Amino acid sequence: MRMQVSPAMSRAPGFVTIRVMFESAPDDRLLRVVAESPTFYRASEIQIDGADAPPLNVFLFRDLPEGLYHVTGTLIGVHGTRAEVGTLVNVQPSFGR
Repeated sequence: MRMQVSPAMSRAPGFVTIRVMFESAPDDRLLRVVAESPTFYRASEIQIDGADAPPLNVFLFRDLPEGLYHVTGTLIGVHGTRAEVGTLVNVQPSFGR
């Protein structure tokens, strides 16, 4: 499983594109992406159709307030977490603040 987050640094309100790539398996059921800072939390998840899941899934997180975010992608199968990846994203204060 791989995850690409773009941009890694932006100005608030942040707009982040998260691309999650994985090889699907018959027991895949859910893909969850979370962006979490000490003061803000956003999550999105999609159901996965086992081995027929697309190899690339794209998530857009808009209007993230300033903060250092831990972005995590979790692939969940019928027996629990199958894979997990993470990275950091820095949303800095907007100009003039």
